[in-house]
Amino acid sequence: MFRALLIDKTEAGYGCTLAELPDERLPAGEVTVRVSHSTLNYKDALAITGRSPVVRQFPMVPGIDLAGTVEASDDPRFAPGDAVLLNGWGVGEVHWGGLAQRARLKADWLLPLPAGLSAAEAMAIGTAGYTAMLCVVALEAHWQAQGVTPGAGDVLVTGAAGGVGSVAVALLARAGHRVVASTGRPHEADYLRALGAAEVIDRTTLSAPGKPLQKERWIGAVDAVGSHTLANACASTRYGGAVAACGLAQGMDFPATVAPFILRGVTLYGIDSVMAPMARRRVAWQRLAAELDRGLLARMTRTIGLAEAIAAADDVLAGRVRGRLVVDVNA
Repeated sequence: MFRALLIDKTEAGYGCTLAELPDERLPAGEVTVRVSHSTLNYKDALAITGRSPVVRQFPMVPGIDLAGTVEASDDPRFAPGDAVLLNGWGVGEVHWGGLAQRARLKADWLLPLPAGLSAAEAMAIGTAGYTAMLCVVALEAHWQAQGVTPGAGDVLVTGAAGGVGSVAVALLARAGHRVVASTGRPHEADYLRALGAAEVIDRTTLSAPGKPLQKERWIGAVDAVGSHTLANACASTRYGGAVAACGLAQGMDFPATVAPFILRGVTLYGIDSVMAPMARRRVAWQRLAAELDRGLLARMTRTIGLAEAIAAADDVLAGRVRGRLVVDVNA
């Protein structure tokens, strides 16, 4: 038996409960993992609350991230006792996920836990941090091709007090960039400066409809917000700059024009973490293990128990959570 959050949709409605399940309920897969830690991401919160059709099969155990130890494996790449982690691949949406004490998964989805990272630290990073690193990698490749070096101009991070934003601020600042953090939570300014932000601005400067072309400011941007915020970020990016888009906290729409792209040569990179190739994942996680300051990671992280995750989902969607929420599934 194992404890898990279980989402179901019946005639009585949509709901998520803490359940005790027999091992026989686990889905098919080559590797069984005893989960140590998971996370509570924006997508997990949508799944738990049912505010967006994230879950595609019922019943479903949510949780797009997990870290733990292999219990049994039919695949030669993994053996009992191996420490592993997982992000995405539709887990928590179409295949039972990580907000449980046990998971059965396809071997192709698993990564060995990087050396030097504990399971709790890996989940403090989670999909949010891994996505932030994918954004940074895309921007760095763009800047390298353009001959742009750290310190050449401001880099914008939107939704900066959230999980993706917090890690992006820390990574970009560590690399030597002057980071401008945009947030709707002005009381988090000291927190963002501690992560490395040189300047903190109110999100209202970017979240309303704006001009198709605006004063050039950013050499690059990481946007986890979408909608008008993404459109304004593109409109104010400098000639030849780039924006990495990875989220939709403000909305899925993109009310922009082609002006920044055809008049300033701005590049918009779409960052997908769910189905990213394994080679790209390995690079991202190796860099996270090597480059993300553990003290800053601890500063942006709070740990809760499995039973607390249901109520915490509302806080995530309401923007009341700073940084990362790690779920200790055995607490």
